[in-house]
Amino acid sequence: MDTNPSPHFKQRLAKIEAFVFDNDGVFTNGTVYLMPGGEQVRTASTKDGYAVQHAAKNGVKMAMITGGRSDEVIRRMNGLGVTEVITGAAVKLGELESLAEKWNISLDQICYMGDDIPDIPVLQASGLACCPNDAVPEVRAVCDYISPIAGGHGCVRDILEQAMKVKGLWMNELAHAW
Repeated sequence: MDTNPSPHFKQRLAKIEAFVFDNDGVFTNGTVYLMPGGEQVRTASTKDGYAVQHAAKNGVKMAMITGGRSDEVIRRMNGLGVTEVITGAAVKLGELESLAEKWNISLDQICYMGDDIPDIPVLQASGLACCPNDAVPEVRAVCDYISPIAGGHGCVRDILEQAMKVKGLWMNELAHAW
């Protein structure tokens, strides 16, 4: 996905050591289907899934911080190679700080992608703030990069693919080992 961001953006992206994502509105389109019996069903993009598992195989640090609670989300992320999945996060900034400490990196080395009001403090604290194209206006206003792609339709892949290309990790020998 060639979104032609500025060279300055590519330089900043090259310094990123970890990627942290929200779930609903980023990995999903934000729609929740309410099923009989109270089950909630979401959809997710396999294009995002491919990029996440490829990044994980290449040692890229990734995490998810979400206010939601879903065993299915944890299972999917773990299956893609993301072991840091934090659910039920009322205050996401504290969770981001804990991840930075655990990874022994600064907040400036973390790219965060979120789409709604609870993500704003985390976006403002991270080194590179990103959002899907359909993020709320308040989030778009604080982001360094707005993906041309909507949540749940490949915006995660967009940022990961660009970062991995900058670092020479995209389409390497691990690319076909899905």
